[in-house]
Amino acid sequence: MKSRFYYQGHHERIATEIREYINSLDSFLTPQTASSPRTVGDALESLVAERFETFLGEWCREYSSEFARRAMADMAFTDVEGIYSIIDVKTHREDTRFNMPNLTSVERLARFYESDTNVFSLIMIKYSVDGTDLRVSDVLFAPIEFLDWGCLTVGALGWGQIQIANSNNIQTVPRNSRRDWMLQLCDVLMAFYPREIDKITERMQRFESVREYWAEKEDVWAR
Repeated sequence: MKSRFYYQGHHERIATEIREYINSLDSFLTPQTASSPRTVGDALESLVAERFETFLGEWCREYSSEFARRAMADMAFTDVEGIYSIIDVKTHREDTRFNMPNLTSVERLARFYESDTNVFSLIMIKYSVDGTDLRVSDVLFAPIEFLDWGCLTVGALGWGQIQIANSNNIQTVPRNSRRDWMLQLCDVLMAFYPREIDKITERMQRFESVREYWAEKEDVWAR
């Protein structure tokens, strides 16, 4: 079943409310924290987590923001239809030229999406800082399957990590088909894994030659 929350666009209203809320706040940064994108990102994530249940309003049946640091999500909620959404909050400082955040493991996502009532969503907050004044220009809140594969890539970590190729350029396909998106993911991986095999083969050959060198070398460091 399709989630009315996402497929009727209610998540877009919440993205707007998040942007307006953060921009309504008095300066919450210090000169020390303003210079650290990681610290600013943590502060923005906390601000959103504190108010997110309020933003959801009548859509929310259950809400939690208590997750371990390495968990798949920063927040999660079950809506009135029983759809369970986990949410990864990312931030992007607009004066940085390049940013490739990890979203999730391809294997973890494949397992999570074995249930039609599970949704993995992204909140991306784009902001700029002038002194200690922070201004949010845009907030994206969408399921991962609404992200166009033209702005995604896969990084070589574990089974593979889905990444945003460049946070300055995020493209969406609103109300996209999850089935189509997952089939595209599989196609991407079928092209990605052979390249990784070639890399591993090259590395093995390299260290075969390194081993031969050391096997023939006099042990000048021997006692």
